[in-house]
Amino acid sequence: MSKLRATVMGRKTSLKRKENVKDSPQRKRLCHKQIKEELPRIVSVKEIGYHSFKDLTEIHSIRMNLLSWYDKSKRELPWRRMAVTESDLNKRAYAVWVSEIMLQQTQVATVINYYNKWMQRWPTLQDLAKATLEEVNEMWSGLGYYSRGRRLHEGAQKVLSEFKGEMPKNAEELQKLLPGVGRYTASAIASITFGQVTGVVDGNVVRVLCRTRGIGADSNSPPVTETLWILANILVDPVRPGDFNQAMMELGAIVCTPKAPLCSECPVQAHCRAFQQVMKEREAVSKRLLDNTTSKLTSIPDIEQCGSCSLCLPDKESWDSSLGVMNFPRKPAKKPPRTERTLTCVVMWKRDADDAEKYFLVQRPKFGTYCLLAGMWEFPSILLEAELTEKKQKHIILDRLTELLGSSVTEANLQHMGEVVHIFSHIHQTYHVYSNSFNDANANTVEQEETEHPSVRWVTKDEFHQSAVSTAMKKVFRLFTHSSMNEKLFDKGDKRECGSGKNGEEQKGRKHKAPKDGGGRQLSMDRFFRPAVKEPL
Repeated sequence: MSKLRATVMGRKTSLKRKENVKDSPQRKRLCHKQIKEELPRIVSVKEIGYHSFKDLTEIHSIRMNLLSWYDKSKRELPWRRMAVTESDLNKRAYAVWVSEIMLQQTQVATVINYYNKWMQRWPTLQDLAKATLEEVNEMWSGLGYYSRGRRLHEGAQKVLSEFKGEMPKNAEELQKLLPGVGRYTASAIASITFGQVTGVVDGNVVRVLCRTRGIGADSNSPPVTETLWILANILVDPVRPGDFNQAMMELGAIVCTPKAPLCSECPVQAHCRAFQQVMKEREAVSKRLLDNTTSKLTSIPDIEQCGSCSLCLPDKESWDSSLGVMNFPRKPAKKPPRTERTLTCVVMWKRDADDAEKYFLVQRPKFGTYCLLAGMWEFPSILLEAELTEKKQKHIILDRLTELLGSSVTEANLQHMGEVVHIFSHIHQTYHVYSNSFNDANANTVEQEETEHPSVRWVTKDEFHQSAVSTAMKKVFRLFTHSSMNEKLFDKGDKRECGSGKNGEEQKGRKHKAPKDGGGRQLSMDRFFRPAVKEPL
């Protein structure tokens, strides 16, 4: 401990002379203040040893290099503009909150369009609080992880009703008081909006810290997670905490990527233990190949090595030379998602030839133990407990439709359309898709159900795509649409084969002969090259 203190205090005056560190008066005052404030934190993690920071000089260098890079290279994103241009702290906090919730488990490119539409419709927290859950689900449709939107809506209502529209001002209160706001989201909002000096740890920051500090143990394990939070809180810049945290995330997103990282463009390469280890290994290989131990291929000094601790790679043999810096971080094999099978039926009703087709939707429970896609709309669906024959599947569907529609449904128009596979985060779901149709004879039943039961509805094709339906249901509908279209094409083809007049009568009475090679009817070249019809998402 005394050695570390002497090292830090010995660097106190050298910070002023550091040529690549350009300090403002405010930063200088804070830097000297941190000598006393940060020393206990660094000493408190001395057990991290090799994986921690050497001293405040290294910390200061990382901060300055990373912020300088961020100012030049950051992507222009709508929530970043809001965080800079919006003077109202509550509006700014709301804008950051929305972006952070949307960005969980979702790529930036996907989020941008959703974010812009969301902020146009509900520009303030008060606007969102007044919206219905149905409207929120519709806006969130297709973004996935639908509980995020529901929690965001609940949080806005809570802030409005319990805190008079005032957002909590620090990470501790944000995490404690707002539903769906965890440690990372709370720290991001607090640092970016209110300037609280607190670090953040998301997937990108995990990767940056594990590589720069040579942490190879399971990054999801509690000891490693807590260590990463300690390091992030030590490293965060006291003058620009929000910008620094965004810079860390930006570095992991566009430079220190999971695959093919751009190490040559990294602003903190000099402080990266993973990169140092790769370069040392390359030098050793080069020396062996040239059989020249005095070779001057690089000027890389002999770096210190960690012995064996809980933060290192599991064992020495686990280092993979082909991976390089991608050896860090290591994650255990993911637990395979559980397999589920679901029966779903696309029910169509058309009053007459000129009327638009309507489709029957059922709303999933909004609460309960099995709240996947809570409150979302879907085609009538039943979770299967075991493998069943098609005959038994049809009986189950007919019973379910009879229950929902309040009148007996026959098997006359029930058809099997195929299967759709959709992967949720933890579920491998296979939908066995059927279809059924009604005519004007069922008009009274249809209109009665639509009026008396708010959890069911009949919608047109356009209304379906505007409803709060999951991506899985959109896949089901695409299968149904394409299958129906193919049937119509083949029906038209059969009619054209029949022809008209005398030749047509002869063809009607003539049996179709299969080709000698046993193949089916050959499609025309025009139809073969015709592009597939794409449904809007």
